[in-house]
Parts: sequence; structure tokens; C-alpha cells
Amino acid sequence: MDGLPLDETQTRVADYLDDKLQTAGDLDSLGGLLANIHAQHGLLKQQLDDAQRDLDGAKHASHAHQTTLHERAHAFRAQQADIDRRLLVLTASETSDDAVPRFEAVLDTLQRLDVANAYVELLREVDALSNEAQSQLQTSNEAALGPYKQLRSLYTRLNRLQGDAEGAAPQLLYHVHQITRALRARILDAFSADLDEVLKKIRWPNPTATIPLQLQAEWETAIVKLLDLQMPELEGMAYARGPGHKTNLPVVLFPFEVLVQPLEMRFRYHFEGDKPTNRIDRPEYFLSHITTLLNDYSGFVVDYVQPVLLKQFRGTDLALNPVYIDATAALITALLPTLRAKIGSLLPKVAGQPQLLSHLMHEVMSFDTTIREEWRYDGGFGLDGWKGLSWEFLVQGDWFGRWLQVEKDFALARYQSITEAPDFGDLDYESVDPKATKPTKGAIRVNDLLETITGTLISTADRYRPLNSFSHKLRFLIDIQIAIFDKLHERLQSNLEAYLTLTTSLGRAVGGVTKEEQEKLLGIEGLERLCKTYGSADYLEKAMRDWSDDVFFLDIWEELQDRARQASSIGNMTISDVAERTSRSVGESCDGGALFDETAGWYTRLRIRSEKIITDTLNTNVREALRPYRHINPWATLTGSSASASANLSPTAELDPLLTHLTSTLGFLSRALAPAPLRRIARAVLATISTVLWDNVLSRHRFSTAGAAQLSADLEAICQVINKAIGPGVAEIGLRKCLEGAQLVGLPVKGGKSKVKSSDAEEGGGDDWDAWGGDDEAAPQKERRGGTASANGEVGLWEVEKRLFADNQSAREVLDELGMEMLSETEARAVLGRRVELAG
Repeated sequence: MDGLPLDETQTRVADYLDDKLQTAGDLDSLGGLLANIHAQHGLLKQQLDDAQRDLDGAKHASHAHQTTLHERAHAFRAQQADIDRRLLVLTASETSDDAVPRFEAVLDTLQRLDVANAYVELLREVDALSNEAQSQLQTSNEAALGPYKQLRSLYTRLNRLQGDAEGAAPQLLYHVHQITRALRARILDAFSADLDEVLKKIRWPNPTATIPLQLQAEWETAIVKLLDLQMPELEGMAYARGPGHKTNLPVVLFPFEVLVQPLEMRFRYHFEGDKPTNRIDRPEYFLSHITTLLNDYSGFVVDYVQPVLLKQFRGTDLALNPVYIDATAALITALLPTLRAKIGSLLPKVAGQPQLLSHLMHEVMSFDTTIREEWRYDGGFGLDGWKGLSWEFLVQGDWFGRWLQVEKDFALARYQSITEAPDFGDLDYESVDPKATKPTKGAIRVNDLLETITGTLISTADRYRPLNSFSHKLRFLIDIQIAIFDKLHERLQSNLEAYLTLTTSLGRAVGGVTKEEQEKLLGIEGLERLCKTYGSADYLEKAMRDWSDDVFFLDIWEELQDRARQASSIGNMTISDVAERTSRSVGESCDGGALFDETAGWYTRLRIRSEKIITDTLNTNVREALRPYRHINPWATLTGSSASASANLSPTAELDPLLTHLTSTLGFLSRALAPAPLRRIARAVLATISTVLWDNVLSRHRFSTAGAAQLSADLEAICQVINKAIGPGVAEIGLRKCLEGAQLVGLPVKGGKSKVKSSDAEEGGGDDWDAWGGDDEAAPQKERRGGTASANGEVGLWEVEKRLFADNQSAREVLDELGMEMLSETEARAVLGRRVELAG
């Protein structure tokens, strides 16, 4: 407590004693308390001494460190002064700031000197390896491979370092490359000469050449030497993929270069000179020549080169590449450069001649397909497959745009010639099924043209089906096929609009259409014009639906969907542009949709509209034809001996215009349309006839028994005409309401029992047909009009009138007995009220 003030110390002591000595008994422990205090005091004293010693040690260490720092700083300043003095002396400069740039320049010079020395050492090594290899060539060709491989390895390392050094030594790399290339050429010539010697002995290129036993060792040695020479290049090559859409081509194996040299010379002899086989318009000549070479020599390479390749490349990465391990694929690879050169020289010559360019590309694609499918050549690209020479020139050579334009111009010119043909708009009754809707000859020819472009016709050459590029297929589809479909749709649409214009009052006035021309447009001639549009639209719509199910177009659609979900554009077209031309379902997750949805939809709407116009035209003509008939009123004044006379009645004279019109128009439509649309149109016409007759005849005039019989005979005549053209039973269904009305208003006055059970009729318990004023000839007519047993005359006029007007339930029962299903109770009462006997 030495460090505390006296008063504070005394206070703390007093507090301590008060705490320890509170009672008299605490005095007994005073000795122990004093001993404890002395022990604590000693401990505190010892801690204080230790702290003092640590403090003294720290002060000494700090002083020593400070002294060391001063000494090092003094030494640094001395060294810096010495450096500055030497730098000034060395550079003859007055200050160090002036001396540093000069010194750095000297260092740069020394560094360049060091690099130059390394270059010289490297060049010396390269020269030594080259000289050694060339000297070995004088004695042993095989011995030259060792120095060459070292030189090749050196060049490979330099090439890699060049990339890391950002192209620091292009001259050195070029020099080493030239030395290596020259040495390789000399060794290759020497090894090729050895193989040539063997080939001469077997009289190569004789297709029947064989390797005898005594030459097999020499043959294998010659091939192995060439493969050993090429092995460093093959091992360091990754050719399958290139930047962007570029693709590095597989190299040709040296032994196959030697093998195809005479074959290449033969090719040039036939197809690069003035020989008859070298024709610019017959590329199939030189393409088929290549396939002939493959057929002739593939057996030789499989028998005598394949075993050497397997032995040489076994255990290496090259064993997984069929271009090197398969002798036939290696032969194809060796022959392709000759074709590339030929096609490359031929393309500029035919670029200005569309037909020749198109023919060349089609033949090249056909050749690609043959090599790919018949010879199983994949070009070393594995699952991706070989894209073909056509892809190399169309994509890498950028010839696709020119070729597409040529094909488009050709297709449009062919389309134009089809539309200008005199029989373009004639209905074709021979090319389709007799029961199908008849399209025009022009629609069939346009469809054939587009199938030819696709290659779906077996007898025509493929246009773009063999293309490997999806964007190219899509461009062909949209720019040519769908474009021509659009043009034809516009033409058909304009024809339909022109017809509507000419058949309207304003159009007739503006167009100067005469009355005779108008009658033709509203008659068979007009119907034929409408059927041409309808039939063409129907035919092309079905064709597009069928195309959408074709495997080729299904593949395009599925790939289009996949790409649309992953990207916003395909080639130079946006997804929205593609969807507008193909299908609104593009890019959607739903399973529906097809490639021709939009175009087929346009033709569907055109077909529906054409059918509606046909129906409206017929309905208009029917109303006009019924005008004289609905204005006559002989129904109440006609008399006859019996109602059964209706069986022998002739149709009313005023009905002839309708019967004539129906006979001609429905007869024509039955030949031009399929049964389904024909029945739809017939039902609409029958509905119009039924409405006109009901509103203007049955509901307006009063009928005697003979008048009702005449009306039934007229309806029967209409049914016969329609059934003859459409089919049995169609007219009765459409005119059911009128037939029931005529039956009801023509009920015989005489009547019998209100109900006759079928069992009673069979037993003869009821009145027979003659009892109702009928005869044997009239009975079948009644049956044909849909009457039941009760409707065959067993219920008379007065009985029906009584029950019909009693109440609704009774009316329904009697109508059911009469076999009437279309008439309601109200309509039946109104019709029956038109009977003259009930007029009062």
C-alpha cells in the first residue's frame, strides 16, 4: 500500500480490521490473521520484483534494437552513396535521376543480347538436328526419324510457348517451321519412294492387285515408316472442332497419299482436260467416278492396309477415330481433297447459270448421302456425323445464299408457268379419288412442285432434305415452300373476291357485267368458279396436314421447338417471325402445333368461306326459282276423284325452274365435291326450300284434298331430284317438316278407328286401305313419307282435328300415331286449319 495516500491507507486498514474483528472471539484468531497478512505481503513483493526485472530487460532490448536500426540505416546510406557514385561514374551523369534511364538502357541491351544468345543456341540445335537427319538419310531412312522427331517436338514446344508469350518470336517460329517442313518433305519423299517401289512390283493401281507373301514384310515396313513420320502430327492434332461454324478437316494419312496419287492423276486426266467426260453440266460424272474408285479399291485397303493400321495405332488415342483406324474411311478421306478442288473450281463457272448451280448442289448432296449412308463415313466427328462436301461449300464457303436464291427463282418461275397454263383453273376429275373433292389442275401441279422441292416424291431429286444445317432447312421451308403457298392463297383469295364483286349490284354496275354474264355467274359457271377455289383450298389444306405428319417435317418441328425455347432467334430470323410464318405454337410448352399450322389455317378459312358462298349462291338461286311457285294459289280449288290420285300427279309447272336448277347444280356439285361437303350444302338448300314452302305455301294458302295431293306430288318430285344427286333419304330428312305438313293437310275426310293395334291389323280386324279411299298405288307413297301404321290412313281428318285441338297431350299422341316428329302442336293446328273442310 505504499502507492496509496496515507488517509486512504488508514481508512482501508480500519475497514479491514472492522471486518475481521467484529467480536471479542475474533481476537483469538489475531495471530492467524497477522500470519496471512505477512504471507500476502511477501507474495506481492515477489511479484513486484519480477515485474521490475521484466521492465529492465525490455528497456535493454529496445535500446539494442534501436542501435541496430541506426547501424543498418547508416550502412544503407553508405551503400546508396556508393551506388550513386558508381552509377554516376558509369553513366557519366551528374545526378542519379539522369543515370537511371541510361543504366536501364544498358540492361535492356544486355537482356536482348541474352535472348539473342538463346536464339542462336536454339538455331544451332535446330541446325544440328536438321544436319543429323539429312546425313542419316544418306545411309538409312529409318535413322533419320529420330532427329526429325526431336526437331518436331521442339517446334511443337515453341508453338505452345509462342501462344503464352503473345507471339513474341514469330520469325524464330517461322524459321523452325520451315526447317522442320523441309526436313519432313525430304523424309516423306524418301519413304514414299520406298512404298512406290512396292506398288510398282504389284502393278498398282490395278484393281485386282494383291501383295504376295515375299513382299508383305517390305510392304508393311514401308507403310509403318510413313505412319511413324506422321505420328507426331496426328497425336498433336484436334481437328474435329473449329471456331464458330468452321471445322478443321481430317488429315490424309501418308500411305494413302501415295496410294491415291495415280488415282488422282487419272481423275485429272478425265475431268480437268478437254475430254468428253469433263462436262460442266454433268457433275455426276466425276462424283460417280469417286464411288467407282471406292468400289474398286476398298477391298485392297481392307485386306492389306487395315491390319497395319490396327497394329500401328493400337493403344493410342487415334484408335478411337475411324478416320485413321478404318482403312476404307482413310481411303475416302484421301480421295475427298481431289473432289474439293474440282467442286471449288466448278462453282464459280456455274454461279451465273442457275440450273447448273442447282444441279451441281443436288448432285453433291446426293453424293454426300451415298458416302454417309452406304459407306458409313462419319469424318471422325462421332455422333455428330460427317456434314458432307455440300455443307463445306454452302456454310464454310458461303454459297448457301446464292444457291437459295437460285432455287427460289427456279421455284417461282415454275410456279409462274403453272399459273399461266391454259388449264390451270380446270377441275381435275382424274387425279383424285372419284368420291373426293376435285381440285384444280393448277393446285395439284403446285403441290407437286413443292413436294419436288422437299424431296418427298420418290421420282424426284431431293432439294433440301439432305441438308445438315437446321437454319438452312428452315430458310428453304419459309422462303420457298411457304412463300409459294402464300402466293397461291393470295391468288385464290383474289379470285373469290373478284367473284363476289361481280355478283353484287355495285360490282356489276362498275364492272359492266351484262345480264347474261350475271346469269352465268349465278349458274353452273359461277358454281364451277367457286368449286375451283373450294377444291384447291381443300386439297392443299389436306396436303399440308399430311406434310406436318411427315417424319422430315416432324424432325424440323421438334428441333424448332427446342431451339425456340432456348434462344430468341434462329439464323437471321426472330422466333416471332418464324412463328408468324409457321405456327403460333412455336416456343410454347404445349404438345400441339405443327409446322404448317398458319398456312393450313389460311386455306381452312378460305375453304369455309368458299363453301358458305356456294351455299348462299344456291340458296339465292333456289329462292329465285321458287318465286313463280309461291305466287300461285290453286290449292283450294283443285279437285280430283280421290286423294290417291297424287301418286300419278305430275309436278306443278311453276316448280320446273326449281327442279331444273336443282338437277343441274346438284348434278355438277355431286361430281365436283366430296360427299361430306355436298351433304352439308344440300342440307342448307333443303332448309331454304323447306322454309320458303312452309312460309309461303303451307302457312299461307288453304288446301283441298286434291290440292294437298298436288303439294305432296311436288315435294316428291323435289325429293327425287335431290336424292338422285345426293343419295337416298337426304331430301326426306331436309324436307321432313314440309312433308309432315303436306301429309297432315292432306288427310282423307273418311276415317275409322282412332287407334288400330298392329296385332289387330295383322288379324284383319281393322278397316283396309280401300276403306279410306286409297288404292294399292297410293299406299307405298304414304309409307315413303314416313307414316306409321296409324299414318297409313287409319285416322281420318275429323278424328285428327278433334284430338289435335282437344289439348296438347292429345295433340302429341295423335301426331305420334301419324309418325310426325318435326311438327309441334301449334304448327300442326295451324297447318290443319288450312284445310278447306275446316276453314269454317
